[in-house]
Amino acid sequence: MAGNETTYEQLVTAFRHKNFQPLYFFYGEERFLAEELQEVLRDHALAPHERDFNLDIVYGHETDAQHVISLCSAYPIMAERRLVIVRDFEQLKEADRLKAYAENPNPSAVVLFVYTGKPNLSRHPFRAFKEKAVVFECKAFRPNQMSGWLKARAETAGYRIEAEALRMLTDYVGTNLRVAAGELDKLATFAAGRKTITADDVVYASGQTREFNVFELQRSIAEGRRADAHRIAERMLQQASNSQGEALMTVAVLTAFFVKLLKLTTCIGQPESSIASRIGVPRYYVKEYVQSLRRFPMPAIEDALTSLLAADYELKGGANRNAPLVMTLLLHRILGPQT
Repeated sequence: MAGNETTYEQLVTAFRHKNFQPLYFFYGEERFLAEELQEVLRDHALAPHERDFNLDIVYGHETDAQHVISLCSAYPIMAERRLVIVRDFEQLKEADRLKAYAENPNPSAVVLFVYTGKPNLSRHPFRAFKEKAVVFECKAFRPNQMSGWLKARAETAGYRIEAEALRMLTDYVGTNLRVAAGELDKLATFAAGRKTITADDVVYASGQTREFNVFELQRSIAEGRRADAHRIAERMLQQASNSQGEALMTVAVLTAFFVKLLKLTTCIGQPESSIASRIGVPRYYVKEYVQSLRRFPMPAIEDALTSLLAADYELKGGANRNAPLVMTLLLHRILGPQT
């Protein structure tokens, strides 16, 4: 496997079967995947009692290339292998000195270099890593990948997630894998032994109620029900322990909704499967978004996104208005006054 690009699933399987290579290189923007893989690697490469003498985790800005080479070249103490993890590799000075190590790695060590961002793979030491190491690119997720990732993760944990619950959860978490994983863990706990996660679980686990929640708010906006939208938003903030946090989450979900509508304007008339992939929703929800688009033509979508951006700025300290007032003004801008 050395010298080849690999996948998250292949790495997890290899680590759990104790099939280790001497050198790994992870790079990319999605830190959550890299962090999870580091945990799996640590848990399976070394027993707890072996870690005191055989595990080194260092950071690029706190060390130098010579020290890293020394750690990688050392031999294990009363264990089969050593494990060295170098995080923030992009901050390591004189990193090109690792080229020689990559070409002749210590067979008694498992070494992982983690680089946040995208390096120039044509330059050393990255060219040597590409040729000699197991390479994994931690790509940032696109919106249309999230439902599949959530569904697969739930199934891996032994749960089935209903279609409506999956849609709601996807809208709720956006493309933040760390938040998404945390919400799935919360839902698994909330389900209390049940093997199916429902839409009600998503609502109640978020601390909201079946009638007054962000998904009902989004639906009322999509259907143009002004009075209902104002009533739901008001009650949501009244119920919340942190009204500002609740308002920020609501703005994020509504922003995702209008971004989907914006993308939809570019693919109207295409097959439903193509539209679903483009806007990042299951195919059976495409008709709902098409109907919403009739209520929100392009100028209205652009105005809504501008208003949402302004609300996000205000809620994060850009104005002195409280959360209820910010949300009232936001809905007024999107839908008009209550009738």
